[in-house]
Amino acid sequence: MSESATTRVITSPDKPAPSFHERLLDSLHDGVYFVDCERRITYWNKGAEQLTGFVASEVIGKHCYDNLLMHVDDQGCALCLTGCPLSRTIVDGERREAEVYFRHKLGHRVPVSVRVAPIVDSAGSIVGAVEVFSDVTAKKNTERRVGELENLAFCDSLTGVPNRRYVEMKVEQAIQEVEQFGRSIGLLMIDVDHFKQVNDQYGHGTGDDVLRATCKTLTHSLRSGDTVGRWGGEEFLVIVMDVHSSALTAFAERCRMLIAESGIPAANESVRITISVGATLISQGDSVQTAVKRADELMYSSKMSGRNRTTSG
Repeated sequence: MSESATTRVITSPDKPAPSFHERLLDSLHDGVYFVDCERRITYWNKGAEQLTGFVASEVIGKHCYDNLLMHVDDQGCALCLTGCPLSRTIVDGERREAEVYFRHKLGHRVPVSVRVAPIVDSAGSIVGAVEVFSDVTAKKNTERRVGELENLAFCDSLTGVPNRRYVEMKVEQAIQEVEQFGRSIGLLMIDVDHFKQVNDQYGHGTGDDVLRATCKTLTHSLRSGDTVGRWGGEEFLVIVMDVHSSALTAFAERCRMLIAESGIPAANESVRITISVGATLISQGDSVQTAVKRADELMYSSKMSGRNRTTSG
């Protein structure tokens, strides 16, 4: 596009005969608009009209920082005032991409993929910027559906924590990190004490409440990088990242103590919950089977020693 053609596209206020370049831009499904160095909108194509609900006559001459579209990011931060990619591109000439949300003329939010590039004159000076934006509603819906399907595949429906399939994958990943990077990672095998007795005496509904309460207490005890999952029945496996042996034992004891201080209301009384714990560090050469078996054997030792206790090894 020549400089004169660029000038006609960007600045001409009255174009009874659209140029070739304008017709080309208007044929796109994507929204396209130009701004000058003052961030004044100088061109607004048909795609922008269709995606936003605002026709060209409503926006040309206004500044993008007038916040007409009220762009926000995923955290709801207003970008037109504090993080405008157009503004930064005009300053440094760098191309940018982002996914943001704008406000449609009718009031609802629309997710869009934004691509920004500088506009330069024949001397190479930046005279403005162009933004191309595409509706990614379908992509967002697909991502949400994929997330829902992953949740169904990897989440235990009763407790809401990851299921055994997912935890096995995380243990495998942990073993690789121990082997390749020398990280120190621990496993806790946890079994709810006298769970069959709770089911027999109070019913399976109370038993389910015990499992959910146990999971909530464990989840609230974890750090951001740790994982708890339901291994099966009343057993849970916890992956504890970057922890040495004594700290792992202390962490296991804290979990045991917090759960021992819990209780589930049932039949006008409080059903006490205790757990038996086996704690071990993943070793070089471990497989998922050997690491989990060692934690399980240590947990069984806790059972045999009277329950409501931790055995480390």
